[in-house]
Amino acid sequence: MKYIYSFFIILMMVSCQDDFLNLTPRTSLSQEEFFKSEEDLQLYSYGLVSWPGKWGTYISGDSGTDNAATTASVEIKNIMTGNPSSENITSGWSWGRLRNINYFLEALENAEVSEEVKEHYKAIGRYYRATFYIGMVKRYSDVPYYDKVLNSTDEDLYKGRDPRSMVVDKIMEDLDFAGENLRETGPTGTVNKYVAIAMKARFALYEGTYRKYHEELALSETANDFLNIAVEASDAMISSGHFQLYQTGSPDQDYKDLFNQESLAGNPEMIAYAEYDFEKGRGENYLYGMNDYERSPSRDLVQAFLMKDGSRFTDISGFQTLQYVEEFDNRDPRMAQILAAPGFIYPGTFTPYVQRLNKNFTGYHVVKGYPTSIEAGVADGLDVPVIRYAEILLILAEAKAELGTLTQADLDNTVNLLRARVGMVSLKMAEANANIDQWLKNKYPQVSGSNTGVLLEIRRERRIEFALEGYRFDDLMRWNAGALLENNPTGMYFPGLGKYDLTGDGVEDIILISSEESIPEGEDKEVNELGVTLVYYKAGDFNEDVTVYLENGDHGQTLTQITERVFTSPRDYYRPIPKQETLLNPNLVQTFGWN
Repeated sequence: MKYIYSFFIILMMVSCQDDFLNLTPRTSLSQEEFFKSEEDLQLYSYGLVSWPGKWGTYISGDSGTDNAATTASVEIKNIMTGNPSSENITSGWSWGRLRNINYFLEALENAEVSEEVKEHYKAIGRYYRATFYIGMVKRYSDVPYYDKVLNSTDEDLYKGRDPRSMVVDKIMEDLDFAGENLRETGPTGTVNKYVAIAMKARFALYEGTYRKYHEELALSETANDFLNIAVEASDAMISSGHFQLYQTGSPDQDYKDLFNQESLAGNPEMIAYAEYDFEKGRGENYLYGMNDYERSPSRDLVQAFLMKDGSRFTDISGFQTLQYVEEFDNRDPRMAQILAAPGFIYPGTFTPYVQRLNKNFTGYHVVKGYPTSIEAGVADGLDVPVIRYAEILLILAEAKAELGTLTQADLDNTVNLLRARVGMVSLKMAEANANIDQWLKNKYPQVSGSNTGVLLEIRRERRIEFALEGYRFDDLMRWNAGALLENNPTGMYFPGLGKYDLTGDGVEDIILISSEESIPEGEDKEVNELGVTLVYYKAGDFNEDVTVYLENGDHGQTLTQITERVFTSPRDYYRPIPKQETLLNPNLVQTFGWN
């Protein structure tokens, strides 16, 4: 990302308080003094750029979902295991960013620039206002809508929530304006025409499916309107000819390489990406993200991957008791490009990596986005995909499947392009609908109709393609599938105590001993036939002093947590307004059972 550090000076001019009731702009320079040239507008607009980084994408992105176990304090996990209320769920009700955006939109009217320049920067402001409100709608549904800077005497300062339908219409208006007036290209890391259209497609799919599957909104009659917008916007992106999937003809490597590039400039799949450059002081440490991990992939995610020939892993007799090495045999090639597979060579070493076990974790490790070099200059400087063309393809497929207009040709031009990149067998619409996967159907019982089978497979494809990139939570929310979060994530299966091979070479690497035994010291530890000392783990129940928790004490899946999780619907699809704010403004009332 092209960071222009001078923008901090501008943000100092515009007070950035998050207090909802204190929205009066204070400037050390007036709008007339500063907002004159295009350079001024550009400088301020840099301060509005906000992309997720490596940690937020690969580590915390899917935390708290059925894709990953985590020891972190994740809000939804705390809600399901605690006593949530408007007194202790207080984050998110922050309006300082909106104030800065609206201030910019008002100030730029005084700039001495051409109409084209003014409309371009107005489009930037409206894009960011749209994305601000997308986040607020996802979190609260109905929220007060403001398209101006408020002062302390403004009556709207104390108004109540505006209806979701009205706020969403405003979001779409802003995205439409942005898509029509933004330039096609711009400085690296900034928004452009195609970013706006892609965001329109993304949010239209979100809102369309959310309205379809959430009866509490009473907006289902307008769901198809948004699904059609998603189709139109994704079609526009595809027909532009500006993007295509990244591939070099190496199906066992291309997908992984997409997330391991020092520079994504010129990558045909990138609609938006965050740029890092260690030498210029723009880096983010991710080297310890695999070993000293606070989240680990779930076994449910592992089981979601198909076999390489397109058949279902969950149709295999006894799939629940297959062990780690067996689980990776003949699977979708993306599985070994997302997760550390048997035989994975850890960067900087020359021997196969032995999966590290630990209590509260699953045993599976992530290699997606993980650097192939341990050199800080490389490891910290990898760029991060933000919006990929792959998402546009899946938006089109899902929206058409929901509308009932999907054809095999549509699948061949979307889902099957993703599968072809990794050498997977194509998805056949007729076969999927005729032979519905019950493992998936049990997860999404609300899916019905003649396209049930293919829609379930598109959902699977989305889960796999974007695994651990931060998409899963929003997907579960819009599909009304929050109940899946009640299941505590589990990990690798061990049929009993004893020695196990985790590298796939047939030689044991670890040993599980009972909770009553002691791990031997030094030379007393057993050595395998390669002369390598076995890694010892004490296995047992959650109430025992052990290093690995197994569901049956001495055998079964590894456990990460046993605290009961309860997802309360529809309440937990939304968040309460912090109680302090409702006391300051009685017109703000709680909804969906929050108090």
